[in-house]
Amino acid sequence: MSEPKKILVIDDEQDSIDITEEILSGIGELLFLSANNGLKGLEIAKDSKPDLIILDLLMPLMHGFQVFKELKKDKITMNIPVIILTGISDKQGLSYNSKDMGIILGEEPDVYIDKPIDPEEFIKTVSKLLNIRPKTYD
Repeated sequence: MSEPKKILVIDDEQDSIDITEEILSGIGELLFLSANNGLKGLEIAKDSKPDLIILDLLMPLMHGFQVFKELKKDKITMNIPVIILTGISDKQGLSYNSKDMGIILGEEPDVYIDKPIDPEEFIKTVSKLLNIRPKTYD
């Protein structure tokens, strides 16, 4: 039996962490890790080497922009796929995508998703990045 895939959710809003975990809990054997600020998230990412990181941008102590840059320049974490999942567009009234984030961050995230999310599309995206087969919903 294979080990569960590890997903690290870095978000300062516990409700967002809970919703993310709830949506993804049915797609396979997953182990969820979480951090409520960027510094803690970076520390957990280096220590646990998750299979996927889901990263918010607007957080205390270290914002997601800096976390992303640190993840991508560290040999331990540079190859971990990152989904930026954020409500920045809603809060700032500006619309972004992966290409825009690549310009801002110097490298594109694997996926950029605005909150609120479409659960079915989110499941498909995460399943693809983790190379697992999602359950079908009828």
